[in-house]
Amino acid sequence: MEQKVKIHSEKLNLFYQKFQALHDIEMEIFENRVTALIGPSGCGKSTFLRCVNRMNDLIQGTSIKGQIYLDQDPIYTKDTDVVALRKKVGMVFQKPSAFPMSIYENVAYGPKVHGIKDKAKLDEIVETSLKKANLWEEVKGRLKEGAGKLSGGQQQRLVIARVLAVNPEVILMDEPASALDPISTAKLEELIAELKINYTIVIVTHNMQQAARISDFTGFFLNGVLVEFNTTDVMFVNPKDRKTQDYVTGRFG
Repeated sequence: MEQKVKIHSEKLNLFYQKFQALHDIEMEIFENRVTALIGPSGCGKSTFLRCVNRMNDLIQGTSIKGQIYLDQDPIYTKDTDVVALRKKVGMVFQKPSAFPMSIYENVAYGPKVHGIKDKAKLDEIVETSLKKANLWEEVKGRLKEGAGKLSGGQQQRLVIARVLAVNPEVILMDEPASALDPISTAKLEELIAELKINYTIVIVTHNMQQAARISDFTGFFLNGVLVEFNTTDVMFVNPKDRKTQDYVTGRFG
């Protein structure tokens, strides 16, 4: 079965003022697959992730050369609607960032911003999104409570429900389990496996075992360069580059 390319970066270079953080990144990310980005701290993996929904635009002094395509459409053009892009390409950060409002309002926030006002429709979106994020059964009687009362793992799944509420096609995750305990991490990993049926997922992780468990493809970054990209099986069992082998076997990093 041929895999469809969902995201494609072409000679992508990123500069924070004079410092070059990414060097000629060329990568294809496939639809309905989990792609893990691994590498030591400061190697460019989170920077690349933020390029995919133009979050780096918010950092002063950032300049980009090259291009990223989403379904063959270039996202770095003067005409790109960045709000529409971020609706298609949602983001989950390292620390759960629940808004200081009720569980219900957290999930309804995005649809409301995009113009949905009908209460019945919002109720349906909130329930469906919480179910997709495997959180509904835990919170269905507490929707009016503040989201801050949820555990860290529940808050992270709430953030995922909030992303799902606006019907994205791609979900970017920047170390989503790094602040979670092992049980919450296992729940999150199960959720990622379920979500890839309908969404394309790109995850940055420091955890080699996690990358090996949950991803279909893996990219190894080092000093702003994509050293190697392949199926996860090949990357962890038979990498082509010595630097990849040294990293995944724990010789450095």
